[in-house]
Amino acid sequence: MKAVSIEFKKNGKQYIFYDNNLELNNGDFVVVETERGQQFGQVTNNNVQSSQENHALVLKVATEKDTKQNESNIKEAFNAVSKAQSLADELSLDMKFIDGFYTFDKKQLVLHFLADSRIDFRELAKNLASIYKTRIELRQVGARDKAKEISGLGLCGRKICCSSFLNDLDSVGVSMVKNQNLALNPNKINGQCGRLLCCLKYEDELYTNNRKCMPEVGQRIKDKEGFEGIVTFLDIPSKRYIITNENGEKKEQKILDKCDECGRKHCNKWFGLF
Repeated sequence: MKAVSIEFKKNGKQYIFYDNNLELNNGDFVVVETERGQQFGQVTNNNVQSSQENHALVLKVATEKDTKQNESNIKEAFNAVSKAQSLADELSLDMKFIDGFYTFDKKQLVLHFLADSRIDFRELAKNLASIYKTRIELRQVGARDKAKEISGLGLCGRKICCSSFLNDLDSVGVSMVKNQNLALNPNKINGQCGRLLCCLKYEDELYTNNRKCMPEVGQRIKDKEGFEGIVTFLDIPSKRYIITNENGEKKEQKILDKCDECGRKHCNKWFGLF
């Protein structure tokens, strides 16, 4: 059997399943078996290379009846989110429900909520279970998940990445900001969610690799022509930097992919270290 990737929400996380020897094409809607029960999803890649051997199976290609059932589940889950918020308010629980979904077979109702601290929602879950007669799972999520659900425009003027094409919300750290010589200004480096911009991760590998062959600001070096001074500016993406000597004279340098003289990659000779 071939492995295929399937998403359960538009631009959601991709999950790998075995195709169960079914003829599946990209864009096909299918019903799959998961740990939570049956789920309705869409094939995003019908030929995935996977080294794992414990993937669940695609049960069938969705029929028109299955599609209508899924649409009904979505509407009922939307109503359940509103009901859950109403009950939470009655119980004076400081939680904000943002979305929810039924498994395709309606054996489980999952509701996502935001809260500033841990919430004792046992009474709420009991009330919801008595209303919907199914297993209830209340899951606390973060601000990035809220931004993905609500969407909006980023600093670049385009639709934010998490709600347009990012499937996984990878961790982004302050080290990436420093690695790219960016100012620690929240208005410049934070996204709609108030967390660090996801796009900081896109170029981090480039900056990390280029930094390996470049000096640091403040380092005293001497080039092959004898010009000596302190590094005062770095342009990491283009591998350029500026040396300023004691007289205030400046000279631009560029790191070559290979040294013209020895042929070695990223030769430290350019830094006056040898």
